[in-house]
Formats: sequence, structure tokens, C-alpha cells
Amino acid sequence: MTIIDTNRLEALEKRPGWRGHIFHSQTMTFAHWDFAKGATIHRHDHEQEEVWHVLEGELELTIGGESHIAGPGVVAIVPPSTAHEVKALSNGKAIVADYPLRADFR
Repeated sequence: MTIIDTNRLEALEKRPGWRGHIFHSQTMTFAHWDFAKGATIHRHDHEQEEVWHVLEGELELTIGGESHIAGPGVVAIVPPSTAHEVKALSNGKAIVADYPLRADFR
């Protein structure tokens, strides 16, 4: 069994306005993000399925060209190899999980 205290992980800013902690299980990558209003993640795709769970605030998630507003409690599932982008409509928090593991986040 592995226990990870995310409070002890080094915080990083992967993109402007996206500050958080990234960690991995044997087969998955997880990110706990604090996001700032106006922060964006450019349109991209990758081989992993990606699951966004919004904890606080609001995000505009565009998945496969279709935009959705996601607030607290909303989960968005991005299929593998599907173009997606994100814009923070407010300050907030989200957890993102990718399967399989994201080697580019190591």
C-alpha cells in the first residue's frame, strides 16, 4: 500500500495560473490543481483518457469542439486522443486523473 500526503509534495506551476501537485500510481497520473481566473490550457490531445473533477470554482471545458461549463461536483471525461482545452472562469480547485500514466508529467 502506498500513502501520499499531497500537502508534502512540491507545488509547481505547470502553466500560468495552474498551481498544484502531480503524483503517480503504477498506472495513473493525478494532478490536484488550484486555478486562477483567466488561466487556460491550450487545445491539445493525448493518448490517455482524462477525468476532470471540479471541486471549487468554474471551468469552461471544450472537449471535441463542444463547450461545457463545469462547477463544483461536475466531472468531465475526456476520451483518449480527443482534442480538449480549458479556461478558468473563476478561481478554484480541480482534481485531474489520467489513464494510463502520463510519462510527460514525470
